[in-house]
Amino acid sequence: MTAAKKLPFKKLLSDRFSALAHSNFRYFLSGQGISLLGTWMQRTAQQWLIYSLTDSAFLLGLLGVCQQLPILLFSLFSGVYIDKYPKKNILLFTQAFQMAQALIMAALVGLEIVEYWHIFILAALLGLSNTLDMPARQTFFIELVGRKDLKNAIGLNATVENTAKIVGPGLAGFIMAKYGVSFCFLLNGLSFIAVIYSLTKINHYDENIRTQQKPVMSEIIDGLKYIKHKDIIFYATVSTMIIGIFAMNTNVIFPVFARVTFSQQVQGFSFMLSAMGIGALIGSMVFAARSRNKLSPRSVLINALLLSGSLILAGSVSNYYIVLAVIAIIGMFNITFMTTVNSLLQLNSSDDYRGRVMSVYYLVLTGSSPIGNFATGYVAEHFGPANSFYLGGLISVGLTIIFFLSFTYKKKTKTLAGA
Repeated sequence: MTAAKKLPFKKLLSDRFSALAHSNFRYFLSGQGISLLGTWMQRTAQQWLIYSLTDSAFLLGLLGVCQQLPILLFSLFSGVYIDKYPKKNILLFTQAFQMAQALIMAALVGLEIVEYWHIFILAALLGLSNTLDMPARQTFFIELVGRKDLKNAIGLNATVENTAKIVGPGLAGFIMAKYGVSFCFLLNGLSFIAVIYSLTKINHYDENIRTQQKPVMSEIIDGLKYIKHKDIIFYATVSTMIIGIFAMNTNVIFPVFARVTFSQQVQGFSFMLSAMGIGALIGSMVFAARSRNKLSPRSVLINALLLSGSLILAGSVSNYYIVLAVIAIIGMFNITFMTTVNSLLQLNSSDDYRGRVMSVYYLVLTGSSPIGNFATGYVAEHFGPANSFYLGGLISVGLTIIFFLSFTYKKKTKTLAGA
């Protein structure tokens, strides 16, 4: 290949997808791509399995509680260890643990001895693993690509995740209909081989490990004080808590939404998840391509309002095909909100505190979901799934605006006092 033909590709890497120029990041992303496909197959199969076994929207919401509750309980502790130990070693452990969890699920379902409480226990174990896995994975990016290409790496990782969201649920629907639910869990378990292998190939990166040793509770308190006194980090964290509770839990009732509101079965349910994935894929690609743009609290506000507004729209639509388009919009603004906050937090955190900051981020984003999952399931069961979309969107809009106005007022007051 001539140098002239190589030039456009190099320019593409440097201008839009610069993180791909780092070989370690390419290893990581390729392994994640295969593993995440299996993850979304399992998530789809797990939701459908619970609803098939219990026929209860409330228990479907409780599944989310079981999976997210460990994050609520242990995230503050996990951040301390993420700052102290190599992220690669942490990820090798969590991925092997999740592989075992998926294979146990496959065995229980395949032997036809599965009970809904088995699924709840295994979901809680998966949540416990994610307490370490998710913040460790995100803070690993800056070690692989550096600060300059961090936003691009976050956007590209989100692109891979959301490609899996599109392909995984649709593939799961086909596999469940043709081969049974257990096959989805089995394929997910095998998919972890790819990510474990890719992690073993990663070498010679800028490892950030804090050597200072303090008692764990002192480390936690120190991290919380750091977040409280960094205005931009505090604003992004509280905004994430609001959206995490009220606007990011509607996907747990998709099986009810599909069956009750639109008379759809497993294929129609899987199309909803795929539609959300398509929107998220578009959002993540746009974010990655525009990763040079500056981020601010206003960026967080705009994305939060767009996401909340799309939820209100979903609750107002009565046509299945139109609601698929609206769900795609929800997916798009969902991912642009998360990638915006993720990048803002990491770029404004020092190396000594990044693990704790990101653990608190996942605490308020995912760990707060048990509250949202419980409320969403309750509203869906007693007032209908459409109203759970509508009400979640309205509350998110109101609280997001109130908090932004309060934040800007306090910031102006602080500035005037300093002057």
